[in-house]
Amino acid sequence: MPQVAGDQGCFTTALVALGANLPRDGRAPEVTLRHSLALLSTEMVQIRAVSRFFRSPAYPSGSGPDYVNAAALLDVRIGADALLAHLHAIEAGLGRSRLARWGARVVDLDLLSHGESVLPDAETQAAWRALPAAEQALRAPDQLILPHPRIADRAFVLVPLAEVAPAWVHPATGQGISAMLAALPEADKAALQPL
Repeated sequence: MPQVAGDQGCFTTALVALGANLPRDGRAPEVTLRHSLALLSTEMVQIRAVSRFFRSPAYPSGSGPDYVNAAALLDVRIGADALLAHLHAIEAGLGRSRLARWGARVVDLDLLSHGESVLPDAETQAAWRALPAAEQALRAPDQLILPHPRIADRAFVLVPLAEVAPAWVHPATGQGISAMLAALPEADKAALQPL
């Protein structure tokens, strides 16, 4: 359901993945995620639901300490680019440095979806979804790709997402959360431990 009529106009439903595996100012990653959630809410961004926090192994394997991951379901009255800019501003304010792709980080806020948007277009989104694993670590998009091209590949995204948006369907593939979860290896799902 991409838009919800409310007293203050139309909202678009957005999904965000949260993660952290480095302490910030001596505080545990889950404290940083709670702080991120507090900063996320604005007049234009309202949190509808937040999953439990999960501990998960760093991805790729051996790239750092375990992560704390969660997902949030949002009602937003801003476009995808503005929402992404808001997420990046929160990350920067909390000390995130974008030095290494898939490196350890104090906070990571990934925009997973914004309504029914498939950005920048279906062909480009499909190409990034199909990118071979060896190239994923080397290439980063220079534009917003939605839904996030790795959403179906990662248990640390899908398990928390299933708690806040169990009925969500990928607008480009038509796959629901339960189908995407069922396609993942059991070991990947079992590696997530609720905090």
